[in-house]
Amino acid sequence: MDPDETLALFDHEMREGARPEGPGTRVERAGAVVRRTGGPEDWNGVVWTAPDLSPDRARAEIVAQVEHYTALGIGAFEWKLYAHDVPEALGDLLLAAGFEPEPPEALMVAAVADLSVSVELPEGVRLRAVTDEAGVELMVRAHEAAFGTDGSRLRHQTLAALEGAPGTFAAVVATVGDEPVSSARMEMCPGTSFAGLWGGGTAAPWRGRGIYRALIAHRARLAAGLGYRFLQVDATDLSAPILRRLGFTTLSTTTPYVYRTAP
Repeated sequence: MDPDETLALFDHEMREGARPEGPGTRVERAGAVVRRTGGPEDWNGVVWTAPDLSPDRARAEIVAQVEHYTALGIGAFEWKLYAHDVPEALGDLLLAAGFEPEPPEALMVAAVADLSVSVELPEGVRLRAVTDEAGVELMVRAHEAAFGTDGSRLRHQTLAALEGAPGTFAAVVATVGDEPVSSARMEMCPGTSFAGLWGGGTAAPWRGRGIYRALIAHRARLAAGLGYRFLQVDATDLSAPILRRLGFTTLSTTTPYVYRTAP
C-alpha cells in the first residue's frame, strides 16, 4: 500500500465523492466544499474542501455553511478538518468563526488482504450480528458502557440504516451471557475501495483480552467477502497503537471542529 496514493484515493472516493449515510440524509457539492445534511439526530457537516481553497474563499465558505445549517434548525454541525487540507490556517479560521475543536484522531488505513481474519475470542465471549431492534439495544448498551456517552443518536442512526440502507452497514456485539461488553460497526460504500470501521469499544473490565482485535478481524473478514480493498479508521490515542500492531498505517490526522447553532 502506497500511503500517498491511498490518501489521494481516500480523499477522492470518501470525501469529495461522499455518499449519504442513510435515507434521510443528502450529500451535495456547495461551492468549494462537500457537505452532508440530515435531520437533528443525523451526522451533519463538511467532509471535503477544495484543494485550492484560499483563505478569503475559506472565510466565505465558513459563513455559508453556518447559515445553511442554522437555517435548517440543526443544533450543531461538524467541519471535519484533515491535517493535509488547505489553507494551512483553516483551523484558525474555524476557531475565529466560533467552532470548537474536539480531540484529533489518526486517519488509519490497512489493505484488507494484509489483515488477519481469524476471530479469536476469550472464553465465554461470543459475537452476535446486529440485525434487529433487540440487537441495536444490545449495541447501544455496549457503546454506553465503553464510552460513557448517551447512545440515543447511535440508536436512531442504526435503526435507520437497518431499515433504509441495506448493504451499507454491518454491526456486531460481543456478549458474555446476556451482557453486552463490546460492539463495533462497519459502514460500506458500494462502488468504492473503502469500508469504514466505527464505534469499536469495550467496557473497562473486559479490555486487554483481545476483544477489540477480534472485532477488527471479524469486520476484515466481512470486508474481504464484499470485495473492499481497504479498511479505514478514525483512531483515538487508545486504539491507534492496537491498530498499528495489526497492520494499519497512519495517513493523516483529522480534527472535528464543531459549531453549535443553538445554546
